[in-house]
Amino acid sequence: MHLHFIIHEDFEAPGAYEQWAKEHHYTISYSRVYLGEPLPNNVDNIDMLIIMGGPQSPATTKQECPHFDSLAEQAVILSAINSKKIVLGVCLGSQLIGEALGAPHGHSPEKEIGKFPITLTEIGKNNPLFVDFGKGLAVGHWHNDMPGLTQEAQIIAYSEGCPRQIIAYGPLVYGFQCHMELTLDVVEQLIAHSESDLNQAAKYRFVDTPSQLRSHDYSEMNQKLFGFLDKLSLNYLSLIKK
Repeated sequence: MHLHFIIHEDFEAPGAYEQWAKEHHYTISYSRVYLGEPLPNNVDNIDMLIIMGGPQSPATTKQECPHFDSLAEQAVILSAINSKKIVLGVCLGSQLIGEALGAPHGHSPEKEIGKFPITLTEIGKNNPLFVDFGKGLAVGHWHNDMPGLTQEAQIIAYSEGCPRQIIAYGPLVYGFQCHMELTLDVVEQLIAHSESDLNQAAKYRFVDTPSQLRSHDYSEMNQKLFGFLDKLSLNYLSLIKK
């Protein structure tokens, strides 16, 4: 298996996704666009494309953020989907998947920063990839927006603050508005770049303070993510062998 990450900022690190890939001894490549690294020319050698988060939105222009090319990323995403690769989006990445499929992103009813529960829908409970999630679990959050929905999209999970936390766009294509990849190291990087948001934590129902963010145990949700990735990878490998 070969994974390719599109990473928008150094503080939006792949965390547990990268850890999972390394533990399985999969090969990994990167488009760290904040360093000027190019997007893939094609997806032929990619098995899993993971698009990470960032402070941008799909509507951010190159004039506003020169290293972020929303339309170019959407083209890579669409190519990977059409080539029947695994495509996973995290936060901004999930919104870009929706946009690539013609579903505009939206503004979340609530800002969420911290660790809060998500609840699985009936569709989510019946999806075998999420069997280990139970009825729901507490996961990481760091967002203002949420992904759009295509006609075929299925909502796997929601939270009290956001109705679209995990979206199935297809059997190999998932958007995670939530951040199940967070580790304490990644959280420290995010805290360092989110001073203005965290200083206003008291104004919001679902925004943790830095001390609360540091006190959380993120390992359980990481393990649940690993289980999902294991099952998804097996599905993919069975499909390409046919």
